[in-house]
Amino acid sequence: MVLEQKRIALGNGIELDVVDEGPHDAPVLIFLHGFPESHRTWRHQIAHFSDRFRCIAPDQRGYRGSSKPQAVADYTPDKLVGDIFLLAAALGVEDFTIVGHDWGGAIAWGVALAGQDTGRVTRAVIANAPHPQVFQKLLYTSKVQREASQYMRGFRDPANDALVREHGLGGILMQEIKWDAPDRMEPEERAMLLEDWQDRDAAFAMLNWYRASPIDVPPMDAPFGLPEGWTAPALPKLRLPTLVIWAQDDLALPPENTAGMRECIEDFTLVEVPNCGHFVPWEAPLAVNEAMEAFLERPA
Repeated sequence: MVLEQKRIALGNGIELDVVDEGPHDAPVLIFLHGFPESHRTWRHQIAHFSDRFRCIAPDQRGYRGSSKPQAVADYTPDKLVGDIFLLAAALGVEDFTIVGHDWGGAIAWGVALAGQDTGRVTRAVIANAPHPQVFQKLLYTSKVQREASQYMRGFRDPANDALVREHGLGGILMQEIKWDAPDRMEPEERAMLLEDWQDRDAAFAMLNWYRASPIDVPPMDAPFGLPEGWTAPALPKLRLPTLVIWAQDDLALPPENTAGMRECIEDFTLVEVPNCGHFVPWEAPLAVNEAMEAFLERPA
């Protein structure tokens, strides 16, 4: 599927390449991709919903042709969340449903929490992205989640910068997570990703999402248990109708991430997708589309 992009200047000086498909007077879905992908994460959902929704999907800050500031501080969550509200304003969007996967899901949690009191955000759809109050606790207490997240320590380690400069993003992906599953992705999509990963400025910008994150990933030899004095982030309860879609064979984010979500969300719907890995929007597009369809048909 060919997805045309347009350049959108935000009020903070960042410019994003953005897909904007569907009727402009229709309800709006803003799709946020994760690492290490692009707007094309959502190609199947945009094709499915753009006949009756306005589907907006940026390449987020640091990705592909969008602005790539190089300082770690340029990628703190508040700035990434702010980009989405500024994007909506630049496109004349008053309110929207936020949809996110992986890192895009992490930002979607923030967008939903920040936008629920203003009416800017009406619903949230999160695919395989842990709630911030649940994830940090698991990193302290769960051997499975901590072990699965050790790659984040590698992404943050400046000792790996030479590897990225020599081989692009693909070099560190192969070292830290043995990334390569050509049978799961269409050859043309894989070829586009491999080309994107050769951009060294984008590679370091993408890694800065991890380096600027406040999440603490202890080493495997650190004690298991909550550190003395630690408390979960003081976040309000999410009151928006929220659909969480979770692929059950995700090696990076196992299903235990969904166990504590109900306590954080008032109107919570969970759809589990069996026999599917982390990249559920394109590994199981029919299941994702079906779950979103049922959720979006509900009265607001």
